[in-house]
Amino acid sequence: MKIRNFSIIAHIDHGKSTLADRILQYAGAITEREMQSQMLDSMDLERERGITIKASAVTVHHRHNGEDYMLNLIDTPGHVDFHYEVSRALTACEGALLVVDAAQGVEAQTVANTYLAVDHDLELIPVLNKIDLPAALPDEVAMEVEGVLGLPAEDCVPCSAKTGEGVKELLGAICEKFPDPEGDPGAPAQALIFDSIYDDYRGVVTYVRMMNGKLKVGDPIRMMRSGRTYAITALGKMTPKEQKVKELSAGEVGFVVASIKTLDEVNIGDTITHDKHAADEPLPGYREPQRMVFCDFYPTGDTKYDELRQAIERLRLNDASFIFAPESNDALGFGFRCGFLGLLHMEIIQERLEREGKVEIVQTAPTVTYQVLKSDGEVLEIHNPAELPDPSHITELREPIVKLEIITPNEGIGDIMKLCESRRGIYLKQQYLSDTRQILDYELPLGEIIFDFFDKLKSITRGYGTMDYDLIGYRKDQLVKVNVLVNAMPVDSLSFIAHRSKAEQRGRQFLIKLKKHIDRHQFEIPLQAAIGGKIIARETIKAMRKNVTAKCYGGDVSRKRKLLEAQKAGKKRMKRVGSVDIPQEAFMAVLEPEE
Repeated sequence: MKIRNFSIIAHIDHGKSTLADRILQYAGAITEREMQSQMLDSMDLERERGITIKASAVTVHHRHNGEDYMLNLIDTPGHVDFHYEVSRALTACEGALLVVDAAQGVEAQTVANTYLAVDHDLELIPVLNKIDLPAALPDEVAMEVEGVLGLPAEDCVPCSAKTGEGVKELLGAICEKFPDPEGDPGAPAQALIFDSIYDDYRGVVTYVRMMNGKLKVGDPIRMMRSGRTYAITALGKMTPKEQKVKELSAGEVGFVVASIKTLDEVNIGDTITHDKHAADEPLPGYREPQRMVFCDFYPTGDTKYDELRQAIERLRLNDASFIFAPESNDALGFGFRCGFLGLLHMEIIQERLEREGKVEIVQTAPTVTYQVLKSDGEVLEIHNPAELPDPSHITELREPIVKLEIITPNEGIGDIMKLCESRRGIYLKQQYLSDTRQILDYELPLGEIIFDFFDKLKSITRGYGTMDYDLIGYRKDQLVKVNVLVNAMPVDSLSFIAHRSKAEQRGRQFLIKLKKHIDRHQFEIPLQAAIGGKIIARETIKAMRKNVTAKCYGGDVSRKRKLLEAQKAGKKRMKRVGSVDIPQEAFMAVLEPEE
């Protein structure tokens, strides 16, 4: 029996999941009756839960030209925004189906995922999906695929995942064009872990691709990176229901259960080998995912700190790609600082915490990681402005830079260029995509696109613009820490990092917003933004005053002056000893993105 390992990659909403379900149906893995519930269930879960739902590899059998084929469809887990997630699936494959919407054409993530597949030396089959739509232009999109991605237009397989048209031809192309997996069944066992989930009854279930050798139920195994040993209690495949098997051989994909207690014991990208007949060296694996976006979660409403901690720990069992650490804040109390792969990941984690953990949380504005080169040569990573060392010890402050690829209709180009320049973008190049669309390449600081860049892009292009970004490294710039002082006292939780050219403007906006949320006190409250010892912006909250001269009508002016001077002296004394109450709403308001 011949084996074909392949993945489906696509831009969001180009029909990846529907096509996966349709392939299962045509290969006979699920019946028409199951198909309905199967498709709707998985789609709903994927939409609701986000990023690790369809992580399992599905194995189906198909007969083509008189030969039997075992097709292992390794669905790209989670959202295609996460290059890291997609690359994990691609490492376990020899081929990939590149799905392009026949009405929308090539989009930003289509380009990004193609480059990713080429980096992994995969055979690509371009698939033109949604040809049943009235707006579909399969011929034009096929030429676009050839022009932008360099894949011959005649190789494109037109199909409709919705109606099933062309899926049989696609299965034939998978059998004919994708290569046989390399691997020696007689060599020492090497299995690459490309995903893992936590099961309440069996412990950790690891999804593996067998690169070499064989694994049988009962075999003693070893994780090559951590050195921990276990005994296999079950092996199986998803077809798409679980099907137990006695052994997994080179080229096959399946899952391994070995009474592993926690997800921390399993590293994605680690190699499983036989404990007695071990392989000489582990497989290359993956680099650890970089958490790019950080924000704080604090309990609110009826939720207690311990309840939030339990909810976060439970969620971490099924999604090991985010990190968390305890954090405290003057106004919001005790909470957690969490790191995510991107903005979408952050939204999904927050939603899952509220739905599955049944907790109420307050989320602070997202921040990015900065690098600090100290005068003694040490390089620190800073996730929070409050962690910055003394300015006299800082040689340079570096910010993360991304390469941004925007696909836009022609009429949006001018406004997008203005938007990128206002965000300190560096223009790289412009590519012709079709008569109506262009690709723009920019280098931008990640901190400038993290809040509302995507929303602005969508409104400029009336929803037709798409973007994809990739971290290219850290670069030094004129970055400063802006301290916020309330009544001459610095409030650490309100400090932020900004570019020197924008620090004054941001500081002023910040104070105006803060002023609206702090109530007037019996004394005047100065609000100041400062860089080091230099005040760059100030707003004043006036004192509440009683009209002490109300009882003086007529008479000498010195009587009024005496009463006003007494009031002034009292205010001065109060300002010295009085403290300012900053309500929680004030902290939340200033942490919202700027207009």
